[in-house]
Amino acid sequence: MVKFYITGILCLCIYGLTFAQHTFRATIKDSNTREPLFGVSVYIPQLEKGAATDRNGFVSLSEIPDGKYTINIQYIGYQTLKLQKAFPLTEQQQPLIIYLTPSSEEMDEVVITSTRSTRTIEDIPTRVEFIAGEELAEKGNMKPGDIRMLLNESTGIQTQQTSATSYNSSIRIQGLDGKYTQLLRDGLPLYSGYSGGLSLMQIAPLDLKQVEVIKGSSSTLYGGGAIAGLVNLISRTPEDNRQLNFMVNGTSALGLDVSGFYAEKYGKVGTTVFASYNKGTAYDPADIGLTAIPDFERFTLNPKLFLYLDKTEVQVGFNYVTENRLGGNMDYVEEKSNTGYFEKNNTDRFSTQLIATHKLA
Repeated sequence: MVKFYITGILCLCIYGLTFAQHTFRATIKDSNTREPLFGVSVYIPQLEKGAATDRNGFVSLSEIPDGKYTINIQYIGYQTLKLQKAFPLTEQQQPLIIYLTPSSEEMDEVVITSTRSTRTIEDIPTRVEFIAGEELAEKGNMKPGDIRMLLNESTGIQTQQTSATSYNSSIRIQGLDGKYTQLLRDGLPLYSGYSGGLSLMQIAPLDLKQVEVIKGSSSTLYGGGAIAGLVNLISRTPEDNRQLNFMVNGTSALGLDVSGFYAEKYGKVGTTVFASYNKGTAYDPADIGLTAIPDFERFTLNPKLFLYLDKTEVQVGFNYVTENRLGGNMDYVEEKSNTGYFEKNNTDRFSTQLIATHKLA
């Protein structure tokens, strides 16, 4: 009789333990194609229990105690799904059918303006090279004082140094002389066409949104100065969120670059302000008595005002650049001697900008 009671109690315990263990069954499919997914990871973190789907998209997790658990469903290329389930599952008679949504990232639309028409880069028959995003930021961090490195690492473009002492450079496209390359800022000739001189070394890249390069003649749009090609520097514009960027850079040659950019949009009015200070110390790494990097000091200020009307957008701004640049004999530059070869450039530029765009339809 005692043995019978003991046997009954043991059976009840085993039955209760078995009843407390549950199974989760599901079939996982693609939400678009409705096809089963193979190798989907199904994991319960609280129990450290998991499994993967078979070729039919089926998965089964057994020995789940009573309670509420989070089930993580993960698959490469799909959005992670987290399910909250309380066991026992009273509603589950057949395996659950779960659909995963593919995860995709869409690239921002690239609009080209150098062809005098605001068309996307996919729809333009002209070959246009586009520099923006991470590449533009990388080159700006490597050389924040000017845009020489930004252009020099593009295929078919060479920034040639035309002066050994003042570091003056010009842009050569497809081997043609620099005077045949047009340098633009927001579609307008930079410094009224005087871009073959020191202008290239006096443009900081922090306020640039993108750079568009057309290799080959564009003289029909921009005149004889664009026989070899053109480089259009597109400035950053105000966005819905405020932008505030600062950059400070120091070099082993005792150079200093400090730049700041601010942009904000207030309804139908927006503004951008860019300011930079660049300083270089005379440097002679070869110890030949001549400067490889001249002594210069430059300050740039470029504020703009934007008006957004119904179908019209107006940009008004001005640009001020002042620079003193001295290169040549090291003794003369360092004021140790009153004689010797030197090259001195004093720049004071003040330019205004007015762009009005009206959309008819």
